[in-house]
Amino acid sequence: MSKPADNAPAGKVWLVGAGPGAIDLLTVRAVRILASADIVFHDALIDVEVLALAPQAEHIAVGKRCGRHSTAQRFINQKLTNAARTHRVVVRLKGGDPMLFGRAQEEMDALTAAGIEFEVVPGITAASAASAQLRVSLTRRGLSRSVALLTPRAGESEKPSQALRANADASTLVLYMASQDATKIAQDLISYGRNRNTPVAIIENASRPASREALATLAELAETSAGTLLGTLDPPDGPVLLLIGDVFGDELERRRQLGLIAAPHVDAA
Repeated sequence: MSKPADNAPAGKVWLVGAGPGAIDLLTVRAVRILASADIVFHDALIDVEVLALAPQAEHIAVGKRCGRHSTAQRFINQKLTNAARTHRVVVRLKGGDPMLFGRAQEEMDALTAAGIEFEVVPGITAASAASAQLRVSLTRRGLSRSVALLTPRAGESEKPSQALRANADASTLVLYMASQDATKIAQDLISYGRNRNTPVAIIENASRPASREALATLAELAETSAGTLLGTLDPPDGPVLLLIGDVFGDELERRRQLGLIAAPHVDAA
């Protein structure tokens, strides 16, 4: 496609939620937009099967992984702006839902400032996928009337511990991108007054074939790592959710009675 006169925007940017991972959890709208895409800027954890839904498009990885080399947000914003000047359908493909911990607002602000049309296609967030996988509702009459979605990842001016303290008594807590900080989070919640026996569900790669899950208590998590509870001494490689609350108590007890939960191994080192 030739570049338009006066550098005017040529196309539209779609911020598309890829869902938690399973390809059949994409929305019909997401599949339709991918099929018409000219270029796709995608997160690091987007499954190849999902990218295959846009075989005609150029695929550019711009994902961020904790502790790994990643693309700075300002460069992603610029790439989207530039692409919209030379492509009709530009897709920014994000894991889960773009509006939850996806930095979508920064991208929308940049596109607005550049006068570029955009639209958001919501996706199923990992909390919903994990809840469905566990067959445990995040809310339950008489037990959980509130759900707080948090992340320990924070900007330079933010203090994630303040958010955790402020939401420590929420009936159900769901923490995104929290596997590296899971032990400290458990310790902090106990120090903030949360019951040591509060059930915790740990889900890696929710909805995917390679998914792993573990159930424990805050006290058990406070003495070991999320990776150890999931069955490996290595840090989990896939996206991990921590789900904390009494709604997981019945499932924790069921697994204990069936002998599905062994005492957590704590590395002597």
